[in-house]
Amino acid sequence: MNFLAHAWLARGGSDDFLYGNLIADGVKGGDLSAWPDEVANGIRHHRRVDAFVDTHPVVLAARRRAPQEYRRYAGIALDLVWDHFVARELALDRQESRLVLRSYRVLGRHPAPARLERMVPALVAQDWLHRYADFGFTCDAIRGIGQRLSGPNRLAPLVPWLKEDYPDLKRDFRHLWPAVTDVLEIPDP
Repeated sequence: MNFLAHAWLARGGSDDFLYGNLIADGVKGGDLSAWPDEVANGIRHHRRVDAFVDTHPVVLAARRRAPQEYRRYAGIALDLVWDHFVARELALDRQESRLVLRSYRVLGRHPAPARLERMVPALVAQDWLHRYADFGFTCDAIRGIGQRLSGPNRLAPLVPWLKEDYPDLKRDFRHLWPAVTDVLEIPDP
């Protein structure tokens, strides 16, 4: 899961909890004592979601379908694809989301951790979370993340597979998303 899915799952918590969920990929290590309690709780929640998703049988099966030479990187691409399906589920191609606007506000109040400091302003300014509803945009985002990783772009070669496997990935999402929300969604107060 990526930014949008994590925001959806954390939407029932405080803004600090949401912020922790949104920036967790930029936070290294297990010592979260430098973070306010609610931000640290959000980071831990994000990590629980990632652990659940990364080991879910549906995700493991999807990764096995990826081209073998890029399978190691398929999880990164799949995280963005899951956000695409969340955006479609939330009809973000047809309506502006209060959750997305809240997420942008929360991200704008605090500096992003160093690992995300260049990406977060672009995410907000270019409205990535609404735009994930467009699969072409999602594929472009996958290619772009691949350019930011060290070494050759190992995500771009996954895009043709994602396009070809789209119907199966959509089916996978339909099984994965209810399992994730049943176990890890923070209910509204």
